[in-house]
This record gives sequence, structure tokens and C-alpha cells, in this order.
Amino acid sequence: MLILAKAVLAFMIGFILSIVFGVILIPMLKKLNIKQSISIFIKKHIDKEGTPTMGGLIFIIPTILSVVILLLLNKLELTYNLGIVLFVFIAYGLLGFIDDYLIIKRHNNIGLSEFQKLIGQILIAVIFFMLFRFSGREPVLEIYTLGLSINLGWAYWLLILLMLVATTNAVNITDGLDGLAGGLSAIAFLAFGMIAWASLGIEGNEDIGVFCFILVGALIAFCFFNSYPAKVFMGDTGSLALGGTLAAVSIVSSHELTLIVVAGVFVIETLVCIIQRLSVRFTGRRVFLMTPLHHHFEKLGWQELDIVKMFWFFGIVLAALAILWGVWI
Repeated sequence: MLILAKAVLAFMIGFILSIVFGVILIPMLKKLNIKQSISIFIKKHIDKEGTPTMGGLIFIIPTILSVVILLLLNKLELTYNLGIVLFVFIAYGLLGFIDDYLIIKRHNNIGLSEFQKLIGQILIAVIFFMLFRFSGREPVLEIYTLGLSINLGWAYWLLILLMLVATTNAVNITDGLDGLAGGLSAIAFLAFGMIAWASLGIEGNEDIGVFCFILVGALIAFCFFNSYPAKVFMGDTGSLALGGTLAAVSIVSSHELTLIVVAGVFVIETLVCIIQRLSVRFTGRRVFLMTPLHHHFEKLGWQELDIVKMFWFFGIVLAALAILWGVWI
């Protein structure tokens, strides 16, 4: 019951602070003319032009404030693992903020170049890798369900870098419809909150679980403003922070492989983009009408709400399977 009470407290603090912050921030973003530029290739989204962006601040700042409040109330301990997860959360959020700022300043849909963004993502991932390695963690991949511990050696550290960069880009790619990335992220962090709490043998995992539930509450509050028709977009400020943090949580909780299942929809969206690029490059033909995958369904005539609901459904199913894999089985 104590764990349940902590989960509810964490969720409610994150939710309430984010609702209040959203009510205050969105009018400020409008007043400062911080608006989204829409791609000319998606005609259905023309009416979204001018919607405020940088909405990721609605869940980033309240989540950090919630952590501080719980620390002051002695309801949370700032463990080493939680500290490096917070570093990733803030660092990727700042990288996304810079990208969004440049887009707004230039009045187009071009912020940091792909190369600049990739360098920033790799740099943050390398710092996380160094901090994580300093904690004394062995380069071992745990597969709890099968009772296996595989020492990957140097390949494990390469895996960590790949996970952070890939997951960050995957969430960023998926953030294309109202409520899509926010809802899927809330589902993913809910799953990892439960998985982290079930991994009590790892120091600090209870606090990682509390952090996840704070973020779930904040994300659900964000979806109140971001669901169709969106009053604000999260921008790269939010999507980069969510992707990097999702990977970091899976790593520190020793459930690296579980991330593939939890983030299954994000993974599929990314694979579709890769398949499309390779097909166009080597055959000159498109496999999909448009990428990422959610835009393919739009081109088929699906309504935005129906696409989001379908993706959320698969996200919930995959999260449930991941909890079975990571906790019960």
C-alpha cells in the first residue's frame, strides 16, 4: 500500500503542477509569438500553422519542481541513478529548446541541422555513458525472464550510446500528430515505473519509479492541452527530453531489452523511415505513401484522431507485454 500511495502522490503532484503551468505558459507563448511552422508537404495540417510550440516545458519544468518538492519532503532520495536520469532529461530538453528557438527565430521549419542535432545527442549520450560507468556498473546485459546474464564487454557501452541516440530520434519522429508522442510516452513511462519498482535489487530503482510516475502525471496533463485539436505542441524541447530519458531509465533499471517492447511503436515509426529512405535510394520507389508511418495513414484518408487512438492501443498492448516480460514472468 505504501508503494501505491507513493505512486498516487507522485502522479498527482506532476499532474496538478503541469495543469497549472500549462494554463500560465500557453498564453505567454502566444504573446511572445512562439509558434510552430508547418511543413508544406502535409496539407491537412495547414490549419495548425501558428499553434504555440515549446510545450515540452509544460511537463519538463513541473517534473523537475515535483522532484524538488518530494526531496524537500523527504519522500524521495536523490540517488546516483536518479541524478544521471535527471541530467539526461534536462540536457536533451535544452538541446531541443535550442532547436525550437532557432526554428522560431528563422520563421521556418529548420532549426539545428541533422548533423548538429546528432552531435549534440551523441555528446549527451557520451557524458551519460561516462557517469553511468563511473557508478561501477558491469557491462552485463540481464535477461531476467530467461535467467541469463551476458557480459558484452565494450559492446555494452556502444549499446548504451546507440539506445540514447536512437530512442531520442524515435520519439522525435513520432511527434507528428496531436497527442501521439505525449500519450505514447505516458504509457511507456507508466510501464517503466512499474518495472523499476519491481527491480528492488537495484539501488535507487524505487526513486526511479517515483520519477516515472511524476512524469506520467505531467504528460497526461500535457495531453489535456496537446490532444486534438492541439492548443500547444511539445516541440523538440519535449520530444528529445522524453526519448533520451526513456532510454536512460531502461538502462539504469537494467531492462535494456524491455525498451524495445515498451517503445515498440516508436521503434516501428523509425524503421518505416529507414525502410523508406533505403528503398528510395536503391530502387527509386517509395514503400509508403509518406513517412513517418502516421503520415502514411493520413495519406490513406484516416482521420487524425483514429490514427492516434490506434497507435495508443498498440502502445498499451506492448506496455502490458513488457510488464509481463519484465516483472511477472
